[in-house]
Order: sequence, then structure tokens, then C-alpha cells
Amino acid sequence: MFKKFSKEDVHSRSNIKSSAQRGLKGNFVSQFEALEPVIDTIIPKKSQAILIKCEDKIQLYLIDNEVVLFQHFDDLIPTLKVVHKYPQCFPRVQVDRGAIKFVLSGANIMCPGLTSAGADLPEENLEEGSIVTIYAEGKETALAVGKLLMSTNDIKSINKGHGIELLHYLGDGLWNHTE
Repeated sequence: MFKKFSKEDVHSRSNIKSSAQRGLKGNFVSQFEALEPVIDTIIPKKSQAILIKCEDKIQLYLIDNEVVLFQHFDDLIPTLKVVHKYPQCFPRVQVDRGAIKFVLSGANIMCPGLTSAGADLPEENLEEGSIVTIYAEGKETALAVGKLLMSTNDIKSINKGHGIELLHYLGDGLWNHTE
């Protein structure tokens, strides 16, 4: 999604009213319930929030000059910088070592990379369309954020085809985006 993202992809910038900011916080917490205790540190009450509208119906939310989340259609998606600060707040999956170079080049993740030795899927089923953070075997921080193209139970049982659509990864245009 952000493979070739640059400042030319930005259409407009506008300040967000405090009421809209409260709504944004509520929506973010409803999507990721574990954020409840830390949402006020991610989006402080007195912070200046800016909405940046971009190509392909992508909206970036800038809080105190740092992009903390983005929106694509109805999904609110944390940036990797937020995931690195609060890793316990987001559902996680793990790919095997062989998938690392493909993830870091922006490729979608195939099911065998999520079910082989070294990979790890959560015990509880995550539904298709869920936003997940992607870790790699032997690494401590998240490599990427993606969207499940099928439930984790289906990934385990079918074990072929694309399992996760990559939305944002280390080194992409959003990671390097500065204001």
C-alpha cells in the first residue's frame, strides 16, 4: 500500500476538531480493545491532530507531527511506530525466517509462511479482515502490519494461497514519511 508512497501522494491537510478526535479514539479502541489503557498516551487530549488525505482513499492521522494511524476505507490501522511502542495491544502472527526478505520488500504473505516450522499463528481464531501485526522468527519487533485475507483457522487448514495482505512494512513510504 505504501511501497511507492511520497509527498506527491498527499492531497490535503486539515486540523481535526476535538470532538472528531474523541470519536477517532473511540473507534480505534473499539477495533483494538487492548488499547484502552494507553489510548491517551497515543492520542493525548490536548494534542494537535491533523488529517492528511492521500491517493487511493488513504487518510493519515498525524498527532504532534507523527503519523500514529491511517485509515483505508473503514479500517483504522496503527503505524509500525505505534506497534513498536505498544506491541501487546495488537493481534500478532509470526512468519518463518524465509519470509523476512519478501515481507520487507512489500510482498503479501503466503499461507505456508505462516504455518511452517518457525511460524506462529494465535490459538484463538482471528476472522478474515482482521488487522494483525507481523513478526518474524527470531526477531523482537514487528516487521509489518497486514490484513488477514482468510481466518487463521482457514490459513491452518487450507495452507495455500495468500494469507495476509501487507498494508505497511519497515522501510516503506509511510515508515520514511516526514512532515
